[in-house]
Amino acid sequence: MPEHVHLLVTEPEEDSLATAMQALKQSVSRPLGAEEPFWQSRYYDFNVYSERKRIEKLRYIHRNPVTRGLVASPEQWRWSSFRQYSMGEPSTVMVTLPWRAELLPQTTETTTPP
Repeated sequence: MPEHVHLLVTEPEEDSLATAMQALKQSVSRPLGAEEPFWQSRYYDFNVYSERKRIEKLRYIHRNPVTRGLVASPEQWRWSSFRQYSMGEPSTVMVTLPWRAELLPQTTETTTPP
């Protein structure tokens, strides 16, 4: 999305989600050197306790660019993990898929936006 991001994450093993979000936000905003805040001060979370709810949230995330009228289909949104989840193809957004790890290319390269 142009003005927000959706993440579906597991709780960190060694620290809190708040600490993980702080690290993520800092890793994005510091290189930008912005004088004004880049991120909103708070993130909004939703606890997912079942596989059914995880799939529901993942579908929502992948369909959001279509719902917003930014693309005609989920695979067209460049900043999505849709192609990786649905087809096992590499994408700009890398995710850990333990149930499909054998389908994903093993690489340490990072894709940077243009």
